[in-house]
Amino acid sequence: MADAGFPFELPATLVVQGFSLRPETDADVPFAMRLYASTREGELAQVDWSPEQKSLFLAQQFTAQRHHYKTQMDCRFALIEQHGVPVGRLYLEPRQTQISMVDIALIPEARGRGVGRAIIEALIATAATSGRGVGIFVERFNPALRLYRRLGFTEISETEVYLEMERKYQSADDQPKQAS
Repeated sequence: MADAGFPFELPATLVVQGFSLRPETDADVPFAMRLYASTREGELAQVDWSPEQKSLFLAQQFTAQRHHYKTQMDCRFALIEQHGVPVGRLYLEPRQTQISMVDIALIPEARGRGVGRAIIEALIATAATSGRGVGIFVERFNPALRLYRRLGFTEISETEVYLEMERKYQSADDQPKQAS
């Protein structure tokens, strides 16, 4: 699905497992909301709110996030599917010096299986073909932070809640040499 609208294709290792990307539509909002809620479960388990309060909070946060992505960014929205069933989302914003991973999220059943890692590694390779790096904002308590660091992302700024991280472009000449 790499085209002017979405500058990325899934790696062949995921395609053979039935994974695909497709543009997100308004009909996908209920799935996107459930997915968003699943990414906040650990955080909300720590507050003494009723299920109704949590639901209202999640709906408000999801709506605000979606509005921001659609109105303040040049964001490209795709769903990650496996055998035609949505299992995640990948939101990208192409920039001059990097491709920003605005959001990458998988349903709980798809996490920890190497899918996210394969997507990020392929995104790094795709960005490198145009001499760009990859950037992301990640919450300080996000378990994926360890993965980003293993993949060579470094912190370039921080706020109270988020770390801005970047995986700089490395030309073939900049790559570490393999011992023979």
